[in-house]
Amino acid sequence: MLDAETRKAAREVGALWWVFLLIGLAWIVVSIVVLQLNLTSVKTVGVLLGAIFFASAAEEFFVAVADDSWRWLRVLLGLLFVGGAIWTFVNPVLTFVSLAAALGFLLVFKGTLDLVGSIASQDINPVWWLGLIAGLLELGLGFWAAQQYFPARAVLMLLWVGFYSMFRGISAIVFAFEVQKGH
Repeated sequence: MLDAETRKAAREVGALWWVFLLIGLAWIVVSIVVLQLNLTSVKTVGVLLGAIFFASAAEEFFVAVADDSWRWLRVLLGLLFVGGAIWTFVNPVLTFVSLAAALGFLLVFKGTLDLVGSIASQDINPVWWLGLIAGLLELGLGFWAAQQYFPARAVLMLLWVGFYSMFRGISAIVFAFEVQKGH
């Protein structure tokens, strides 16, 4: 049974169900733009990263005001995020290229760790081969993203961001209607 305070908070969130619906629709629009797989898609991903940097900066500044410990470091990190956001808005295509290269490196690194971990757990993990398959797939994607042929990198990155945006939008819309129904 929920206490009175929890029920009140749920009602307040339920009254804002339409905000979650709008957020979900915005994510769907982003996914449609990104999955067009053209130059606008590339620029959209760069601008999205800038928005994420600005949101991260705002969070760091908020925490710096609310908490005395490490305030100077949080302000410095917030300023770096603001600088990164400005850079991504000025150069969204270059941001996209840099992000794709970093994604390739991270996938190769993670795939290697998953391969080693799955092989090392062979004796105690009866489904160790699933980790082996996942590691091999991550390595393949990582080498694909890390290659010098830019269009292949771009396609991988755009598909990843596009489908993430689509799934995020669907989740937000479903959540909006669940909240609205409970309101």
